[in-house]
Amino acid sequence: MTIEWRYTVKKDLGVLSLAGFLGAEAVDRFAGAIGWALARGTGPVILDLTSLRGWSVGGQLAVADAARRLADEDRPLELAAIPADGSLVPDGSRPPLVVHCDLPTALAAHDAGVGPQREWCSDEWPRARGSVDRLVP
Repeated sequence: MTIEWRYTVKKDLGVLSLAGFLGAEAVDRFAGAIGWALARGTGPVILDLTSLRGWSVGGQLAVADAARRLADEDRPLELAAIPADGSLVPDGSRPPLVVHCDLPTALAAHDAGVGPQREWCSDEWPRARGSVDRLVP
């Protein structure tokens, strides 16, 4: 099983939403989604985990790697709605992560709830409101 993703550019930030399970077989796809976010946005990236069913230790470490990649470009990674177990595997080398209880709270922290946006998503992303650019990562 792998993940599906949607990247939304909002007012001076990006929201990368994941669906599925972030395990070893999904790490490369997740890394590609982070690359997509780096190439198409500016400012912080909120990793929306609302639709994520869970993550393995390897998936959590992939999130830590993503935080480092983004930090190298002066873009912080923030998490919204982490899976129910609430665990994060600290590896000692990642930048600090802000964790929000849900996506609306994360957006409110950045005053980014309304306004123009652009979205891209993987092929099997559940159809959302509005038009979304489909792609094959």
